[in-house]
Amino acid sequence: MTTPGVERVYYRLDRERETIVDKTHLPYALGAKRMQRWRELFIAAEYTVSELPSYELKVASNPFVTFQALPTSTRYQFMLDEAQFTIMNFIKGPVCRGQVALNVIEDRFWVFFLADADLQDQAGEFLSRESSLLALPAAQGSDAGIIGPWRKYAKLQGEYLQAKSQFLDRYAATNKGPNPEWIWNGDGNNPNAALTIFRHFDNASVVKGLVGGPPKTTWVIGYGLLERIHYLLVAGYDVYGNVGHQLLSRMYMDFLRMEGEFNFLTFLPRDERKKVSDYWYRGASQEVKNHVYGKLASFDGHSGISYRSKDAQRELYTLLQKRVAPVLNREYELAQVSDAALRKDLATLASARGAALSWFPEMVSVRLEDPPRAPRYFTLLRNTGHLSVSSLLREGRELAPAENTMTVVPGFIGAYPSAIYRLQRSEIKALAAAIGSLSAEEDYRALADRYVVRRSNPQFWQASDELQEAHLQFSPIGSGLLDYNRLENR
Repeated sequence: MTTPGVERVYYRLDRERETIVDKTHLPYALGAKRMQRWRELFIAAEYTVSELPSYELKVASNPFVTFQALPTSTRYQFMLDEAQFTIMNFIKGPVCRGQVALNVIEDRFWVFFLADADLQDQAGEFLSRESSLLALPAAQGSDAGIIGPWRKYAKLQGEYLQAKSQFLDRYAATNKGPNPEWIWNGDGNNPNAALTIFRHFDNASVVKGLVGGPPKTTWVIGYGLLERIHYLLVAGYDVYGNVGHQLLSRMYMDFLRMEGEFNFLTFLPRDERKKVSDYWYRGASQEVKNHVYGKLASFDGHSGISYRSKDAQRELYTLLQKRVAPVLNREYELAQVSDAALRKDLATLASARGAALSWFPEMVSVRLEDPPRAPRYFTLLRNTGHLSVSSLLREGRELAPAENTMTVVPGFIGAYPSAIYRLQRSEIKALAAAIGSLSAEEDYRALADRYVVRRSNPQFWQASDELQEAHLQFSPIGSGLLDYNRLENR
């Protein structure tokens, strides 16, 4: 991060001439509407910039120092307007590659965003005061050490969480919170208000909407957290950095995940928070739990929600779904399947649970034949159960096979299909039964022999062309060619 050495920096747009591939495709629309929005946020807004920020590494790596002159609401809204794109920058970026990089998150979870205007204004002042605690690993450069810097950032994060807890206690004492009104509703027209993130072992996806049933965990993200995620994994991440830089970035992301989960916990009844947190982090050390809900991250105030059921977390999900319902993207919901009988069969397929799914691939693209109707495509996503996601190198010890689940969606999610299935409409129940009875590699091979279009199949490339064409039609702007590097050979 050095000064460009010129008075005026210019950017040039160049036509994309390479084949668009889904795994790195991040479209961002530019036009009169976008320019008007930027003028509204950055030009028409009233604020004063007395001096431009330094390009010195320790300053430029901390957005709360670099952009301190800009109003918090402006910085936050800029990222919120295209929240999926903001998160997709690391989901599809070089930082999000490999098992160790991805085992920092659950296999499926929902994301909501804080939007209470007064809360964000006061949070902006708080972040400015505590900006020294928000230093990020990029400040160490691309040749960072490990032990010393890690101890430093762990200490800073602990101090920040304690300060944030005190701030939240003070704010909640004079406001009715936390409650659904604190959650961004997309301003009534923006479907970025609710997202679902999937992990596919060594890669991930983020889509608009609340996909699947209620997940184990959920993140609630405010400006301070969203900005740090972006600077940690995108703006400040150096793919050519040394092991120290990359390891610090990965370990710091543990803190940010736990902070997003803590934000969600504050909406639950006070006596439920630790119980839910402990369930999320079964087997984790007390030191880890303290970052989620404990000595470091705490909230003594009551929720602003009057709960009526015994399952507060599920009730909260219902309230949050209602909050974002007017803007919720529903293209991945099985309710979009108009055929009631087919919808029922697909729901049976989606109800698969347990250890049998351990033998099933991460992501399967299904071509469903149902003459005389045109073929339809669905995606089957295996969600691997975990006791916790707090281990860097020992994920195997945290697996909870009994908690594996399946998500079935119309269309396509993910850039790396593990297998391509072709089945008749009448075979859905048989497939569901076969999946439920998997107990060994041989069982899956028998299933694959029946449904998988392997690369050795003479019709593979025809099936591939039809799949790719259907994918592009499903999302003409957002999609690209799928990558077959994860196609299994079983």
